[in-house]
Parts: sequence; C-alpha cells; structure tokens
Amino acid sequence: MQLSRGLRNCRPDDRGVAVAIGNFDGVHRGHQALVARARSAASGGERVAVLTFEPHPREFLDPAQAPPRLMRLAEKSTALAALGVERLAVLRFNERLQRQSPDDFVREVLHDGLGARHVVVGEGFRYGCRRAGTVDSLRAAGAVLGFDVHVVPSVAVDGERVSSTRVRAALAAGDLVTAQRLLGRPYSITGRVVAGQRLGRELGFPTANFRMPPSSVALRGIYAVRLQGIEGRPDAAAVASLGTRPTVGGIEPLLEVHVFDYDGDLYGRRLTVEFIERLRDEEKFPSLEALVTQMHADATRAREILAAHAA
Repeated sequence: MQLSRGLRNCRPDDRGVAVAIGNFDGVHRGHQALVARARSAASGGERVAVLTFEPHPREFLDPAQAPPRLMRLAEKSTALAALGVERLAVLRFNERLQRQSPDDFVREVLHDGLGARHVVVGEGFRYGCRRAGTVDSLRAAGAVLGFDVHVVPSVAVDGERVSSTRVRAALAAGDLVTAQRLLGRPYSITGRVVAGQRLGRELGFPTANFRMPPSSVALRGIYAVRLQGIEGRPDAAAVASLGTRPTVGGIEPLLEVHVFDYDGDLYGRRLTVEFIERLRDEEKFPSLEALVTQMHADATRAREILAAHAA
C-alpha cells in the first residue's frame, strides 16, 4: 500500500480514487464497512484509498482531553492494507486545515489533490471549518466537480452504533469480548521490542518490552496474550503487563510480555501482542518477593486460559 503524507507532488496515476474519509482509529467494523463500500464503488478501475488525519483532530484541539488511541499510524496502515486499501493519504491536522472552508476542502483535497471519483463517508459526516459541511453539501459539490458520494449506514452491535469510543470503553472495563465483537478481531498492539532493565530476567520472568506513548494506552492491567511474529512460534502463549510498574518505581507506561517456554532474543523485532483475557489490575506490591509470587499465579492462570481458548 502507498502511504503519502499530504497531497503535494502527487503523480498523475495517484489520482482517480474511490476514497473513504475518517479517522479510522481502531479500524473497527464501522470503518471496515466504509472500506468495503469504497471497494465496491471502484468498479471502473479506480484505486481504493483512505483519507485520514494526523494528529487526531481532538489531539490538536484539546490535547489534555483527547482520548487514548486504539492504534498508531503504522498499525492503522497495516490494518487498512489487509482490507484492500491501496493508498492511505494522511493530512496533517493543523490550524490551516481547521480553518479551511468546506468548499476549499472539497476542491483542494478531494478534487485537486486526490482526483476523487467516489467519496465514501458515514452517516452524519461533517467537514470544513466549524464542521459546516454536511453530506448534502458534499453531494452538491460532487455534482459540480464530478464525483459520486456514498453514505454508509452505521454498523450496530447489540443495538448500538459501533464506534471507537465504544471500543475504548470496553477495553478500559477489561471487556475484551465486547471489544473483539466491535473490532471484528481481537484487540492487539504491534511494536518493536526494546531493551529494558532486565529486571524480569533477574526475577525469573524475562520479558519482551514495548514502549508505549501515553496517548496510545487504551487499556491497563495484566493479561493472557498471544505474541505473533516469533519465527517458528506462531501465536506464542504469553502473559503480559501493561502499566507503569509501580512496585519498582516506574513512571512511563510499558508493555512487558513474558513468553512461556521461550528464551530467545527478541530485541529489535516487530511483534504483535494479541490480548485474550484480562487477569487483574496492576498493583503496587510491598516487596519484590510478593510481586514474584503474584507473577507465578498470573502465569499459571494465563496458561490455563490460553489452553482453554486453544481447545
């Protein structure tokens, strides 16, 4: 998949797309419906594209109140490519874009930049300065500029609209079953393994460590997980901790994954952690001995859960 930041220097063959517009945080079932409609609209050979924004508009407008992300841009790109998206156009959300009028957005971005032939949006889509643009104004602009507008109804699970907000709420509550139903797949985090303090190895639990920007921590606690990407060990059973490690004075969030029955070197590898079931909250223990005792209990429970899921 081609990823472009901004719309400058677009080649002629970059134009003429069926484009779905949105933030696509989590690439949940609602987002998947947008991509599916873009693919079906591209019956004339148009490239299937997604237009999204970095940073998330809420991060730009009110960083202190912005919700945690469900996935970073690299993860979003991978998930969209798996759905058949051929081009991901990432617009920088800044003051200029915030102030851009609906007419200018349509002409400069959709028409001049992307050469859109089909534009796919969700119900209630708004765009431009003060969110003044509507589906009706988009259709009117398309009639003039030569693109069709496809409006995709909301996808519902349990009678409620699927949204990134619902996914975040399920993850925060430790409800991985609901999160999976909303996403259409288990929730996962992909990242590169970094060197840690090797404390886990000293305690008998060596871990693969992933640094987590605070803006990307949608869940916390101890989990039974599977680690994907280890050569010869697909879906390796593991137990993971995502938090600040209060017992050892940690401050920044860290994802630590202990792979069962494995002692290889994972540093520098890009791996995916798939969350299966929540075990408990992160706790501050009175001593390392108490922590190790609980770690053994967590490992035993995680093995039982993962064995049951595999059966």
